[in-house]
Amino acid sequence: MRRTTTLALIGLMALATTALAAEKDSDGWKSLFDGKTFKGWKVNENADTWKIEDGALVCNGDRSHLFYVGDDKPFVNFEFKADVLTQPGSNSGIYFHTRYQDSGWPKYGFESQVNVSHGDPIKTGSLYQVVNIGDGPAKDNEWWTQTIIVKGKRVIVKVNDTTVIDYTEPDDAKPGADFTRVLDKGTFALQGHDPGSTVCFKNIKVRRLP
Repeated sequence: MRRTTTLALIGLMALATTALAAEKDSDGWKSLFDGKTFKGWKVNENADTWKIEDGALVCNGDRSHLFYVGDDKPFVNFEFKADVLTQPGSNSGIYFHTRYQDSGWPKYGFESQVNVSHGDPIKTGSLYQVVNIGDGPAKDNEWWTQTIIVKGKRVIVKVNDTTVIDYTEPDDAKPGADFTRVLDKGTFALQGHDPGSTVCFKNIKVRRLP
């Protein structure tokens, strides 16, 4: 009986180890979205804006933000990747160094803009209202990979293999009165912007950097 119990425990430990290995690969990448559920994510206002279709998070509806809450340890230096697809006229964003809030536009952190053809002139890859770009390689109705790399005071944003932002925060940067756009630490959030915008996210992953 003892031998059987011991073997069972060893088996359970092996399964747990395998599950952990599946979550984080040999290069340190961790998947943040399982393609099937909202596990690890928390939506604030207007939850109906978000749904899951064909392995992707899809937003369409009134303003809403979906925050990653699946890790208690805040992200400081990291490389983040997500595959993104926009329908024409859509607006969205990927926030980092942010924190959960019940409603409103996220007060903390930076927004990496997602916008190919929406009327807002600030386009995909911009660090919204920090470093704005007016055009880029992303196209509506086509998947692209948006990469955000943070190392100390430096932020690099890529669309596929093209670097669109390489920003170094000034030493004298300070939080504003109404919002905070200073590199610090926090989590990620995806933006549902308005009922006219439909945006999809999949293959969302991150790896921490020293």
